[in-house]
Parts: sequence; structure tokens; C-alpha cells
Amino acid sequence: MVQILAGAKGEGKTKKLLEMANKAGKTSDGHVVFIDDDKRHMYDLHYNIRFVETSSFPMEDHAVLFGFICGILSQDGDIEKIYIDGLNNIVKGMAGDDYVAFVNNLEKLSKEESVDFIMIISGDKAGLPEGLAPYFI
Repeated sequence: MVQILAGAKGEGKTKKLLEMANKAGKTSDGHVVFIDDDKRHMYDLHYNIRFVETSSFPMEDHAVLFGFICGILSQDGDIEKIYIDGLNNIVKGMAGDDYVAFVNNLEKLSKEESVDFIMIISGDKAGLPEGLAPYFI
């Protein structure tokens, strides 16, 4: 399953994502991962959640981030959920088709590996590609 929280900056998306991750961290039988572009929310997460900060890794495009996520999954077969805060900040310059390609790849990976992906995309839902509409929460 892939889910997307979308909206303008300051709408509380990160707060909601943190709440969702913390709930999963407390109740999940498997492992939970939280990927962010900086460390400011590291201490807001439950201690069971593995925090991954990406600023020291060059995320040139969505394919690099997808490979990065595959690498995380290859090291831990017990991951149930991966939360991604600020997709726009992790991979700069993503455009409409990039979002759709990335989400399509995550959807396939989700089915193959039984992992749920929940992410934030900063931007008005109306301005994002129609192909993302089924994933909005």
C-alpha cells in the first residue's frame, strides 16, 4: 500500500505523519522506518522506529531514492512500514511524471515485499498529477 499526504506548507502534514509513525512503532509486529531530509524530528519518534536521515546521501532523482529504499529493505526483511517526510526536500526538482513513476515503483515494491509506504508531498493536490489521486489520504 502506498499513501500520500499532500498539501501546502504549514498544514500539519509532518505532525500527522509523525503521529501515524509513532502509532505504528508502538503497535506493529514488524519494523518501522522513518526517512527524513534532516534530523529535526529524530527525537519526536518512538524508540522502536529506525530513523534514516538522507542529507549526506546524494539523492539526484527519484530512481536514486528508490534504490536507497531497496537497500534499506535488503538489510531488514522485517520492515512493515516506511514513512517518508518531505519527498520534495529529499529529491529536489521532482516533477509530475517523476512522482507518478516513483509511486508506481513503490506500489510494485509494496506488493512484492509486503511493505506499506506513507509519504508527504508538499504541494496542493490539485497541482499534482491525476495518477497520484488514488493514493491521497
